[in-house]
Amino acid sequence: MTELAIPAGQLADVIADATRYLFFTGKGGVGKTSLACATAVALADNGKRVLLVSTDPASNLDEVLGAVLSSVASAVPAAPGLFALNIDPEAAAQGYRDRIVGPYRGKLPPALVRSMEEQLSGACTTEIASFDEFAKLLGEPNATADFDHVIFDTAPTGHTLRLMTLPTAWTGFLDNNTSGTSCLGPLAGLQEQRTIYEAAVAALADGDRTTLILVSRPQKAALDEAERTSGELAAIGVRNQRLILNGVFRACCPGDKIATAMERRGTSAWLTKGDFLSRLPRIEVPLRPYNLIGMPALRNLAQSAEAVVPAANGDRPELPAMESLADLVDDLARAGRGVIMTMGKGGVGKTTIAAAIATELARRGLPVHLSTTDPAAHVAAAAGRIEGMQVSRIDPQAETKAYVEQVMTSAGRNLDASARAMLEEDLRSPCTEEIAVFRAFARIVAQGADRFVVLDTAPTGHTLLLLDATEAYHREIARKASNLPEEVKQLLPRLRDPDFTRVLIVTLPEATPVHEAAALQTDLRRAQIEPFAWVINQSIARADTRDPVLLARGCDEAPYIREVTDRLSKRTAIVPWLAEEPIGPVKLRQLFATAIPNG
Repeated sequence: MTELAIPAGQLADVIADATRYLFFTGKGGVGKTSLACATAVALADNGKRVLLVSTDPASNLDEVLGAVLSSVASAVPAAPGLFALNIDPEAAAQGYRDRIVGPYRGKLPPALVRSMEEQLSGACTTEIASFDEFAKLLGEPNATADFDHVIFDTAPTGHTLRLMTLPTAWTGFLDNNTSGTSCLGPLAGLQEQRTIYEAAVAALADGDRTTLILVSRPQKAALDEAERTSGELAAIGVRNQRLILNGVFRACCPGDKIATAMERRGTSAWLTKGDFLSRLPRIEVPLRPYNLIGMPALRNLAQSAEAVVPAANGDRPELPAMESLADLVDDLARAGRGVIMTMGKGGVGKTTIAAAIATELARRGLPVHLSTTDPAAHVAAAAGRIEGMQVSRIDPQAETKAYVEQVMTSAGRNLDASARAMLEEDLRSPCTEEIAVFRAFARIVAQGADRFVVLDTAPTGHTLLLLDATEAYHREIARKASNLPEEVKQLLPRLRDPDFTRVLIVTLPEATPVHEAAALQTDLRRAQIEPFAWVINQSIARADTRDPVLLARGCDEAPYIREVTDRLSKRTAIVPWLAEEPIGPVKLRQLFATAIPNG
């Protein structure tokens, strides 16, 4: 593979130079958790006391470490000196509500207390409560005094940026708010956290204490995300940054079309990002032929700069019968209209699957609106242009601006100057964005009444927060029900109607994406939303390759494919890894032209 001018380091360099706080962040699916766990295990093996924390609502630390974890730091038996915890968003939110509302119970009328609880039931409260837990670990010295290193396995990029900028956002809100209340309830509860917030900001910006490790694959979208994240976090003072390029692949079989294409894509992606890559210390981690789960795999990842290549025997796994993506689209097209949502863990290819379905429906002459609720998605680039298809993105900033203007024009029209100032102040809170995005989401879903709406949704945790916001917003609006848009009234019934909304759960044939997708399906069913089908994407087991590393990875896929077909899904389609990258209407058609043999 073509080398860059500046040579790459190894993961051992991160371990040797580890600051007290390490943040692993990047686009979903790039390997943040595996690398964070491998680093934590290596530091513990070197005699350090290490706390590993996941701030991801869809955390899978338990599975990777092979340990049962909770929201309290627990020892990892196979790695003496290593402790780990998952910040539980729901538990954090409940604790936050109890702390804020508790002092008022018995002192205020019950109706007013219930109103406060309703106000604290939305996704914004869940986010700020989770941030509280994170901020204590970063900004309260006594909370982690027993540890030499604290490692944060952060959520996918969009959520991480939100999480990491909240200290500044909320500190500014406290400085400027004079009314004593916010969408999170009485500001007294926030004022108590002010010192911790300020300490968290200081720790993030202190390069002697904190290192931000941007994790990427050698893929254009992942590198674009890493570059954007690097710039935005540098702008808030987080400048001690390193880049890990994970899953670097070098083909060893001349003439193998799949292997050659995989190496070529990586080369092309990182050469187009040469300026960005040259600005940061870079570590390269080769593609492993096995899943990075369990202590032996994690220790090998930390200690070895090269992948151990198994002997190739040419065998391919026997797989169950599955449908093609074309079979699913044939059924979807018969409805003539409705909402199709792709959901799953970040990095599994939801955007590609959504773009492929939308362009195929449009090619058949059906009206289609392709959109996304994912702030990190690149749906327009993936789909390209095709007659009969509208492409959009829910822009949080634009939606918030429009929503604020609407509220000030309607609710603020007859207020005096003082009341208008208070309303403007309240609308500056971060929760306003949640409501604005929610309304845009409801508006796009409503279009499914007379056309196809294909929605590429955000990574799993954010999606669940969005669905939870749907419930919370319904409760909040029901109390005020004056000026309730019709699309908001109809959103929940539409999402729950299998003839109107069809959810496709997209996964890779790997342990973590499959198990997170299973948890997503459980949550969807709890919300009375039944998935239409699962799509197993980018299967190497279905690709035509003889490369030993890829053959080993293909064999490693088999048990996870069978888990989906036998236990999790009533209907499953599989899409092979393709030599030609599926971007644009012409290349996306490969997903439908590829024959899928059975057995």
